[in-house]
Amino acid sequence: MRWKPHVRFGGRARETHQPRGGRRALVRPHVANRCLDKVRRRVQNETLGHRGRKVDPLYRIRKLLLAGDERLDDKGRNRMLLGLRIGDPHDEVLGGWLAKESVRDVYLTDDPKAAALLLDKAIAGCTGDVVAEIRSLGNTLASWRTEILAHHTTGASNGPTEGLNLCVKRVKRCGHGFKRFENYRLRVLLHAGGVTWPSRPRPPRIRMRSPHSDA
Repeated sequence: MRWKPHVRFGGRARETHQPRGGRRALVRPHVANRCLDKVRRRVQNETLGHRGRKVDPLYRIRKLLLAGDERLDDKGRNRMLLGLRIGDPHDEVLGGWLAKESVRDVYLTDDPKAAALLLDKAIAGCTGDVVAEIRSLGNTLASWRTEILAHHTTGASNGPTEGLNLCVKRVKRCGHGFKRFENYRLRVLLHAGGVTWPSRPRPPRIRMRSPHSDA
């Protein structure tokens, strides 16, 4: 589909946050979820020859795979392992799940030294894996190592930036693009609640006579 020539303005926020110390901090644990999802979809197509359906073992556990291991109860964990045993013959999805959990461990700790050690282990494990998607995740972690560890020393997070980016994209989808930046900016501010309208005087109350009955 060709983009409309009269639409000029769209928005995308930056993926990093610049704290006052001048160091960029990156908080993107969802890159590991994206890697796991890519592996699951590829294995799904290779083993069954079609996209995920509700009766497929890997599709049925897709949400359990993305959930944190500490959030799963025994029933959910057993269901996930059963789906992997049936639908993952070469343990590729299991490797993606382990890589995802190793990345989550980096963000679950508050100690900068422990985070650096866990991150280095995750990078070494991912880059040496035989699965292409997991190796790509390891290269991404290695490229952003300084920014990831800056989160544990500065406390900065790009979470608010990602939230505003989602808000901007939602407004852009609803408006199908904007021809003028002023209208685009006002719609974003209205959607995000950033406009403070001046207080308007309340209209005077009109006194009405109470109904009268001769009964």
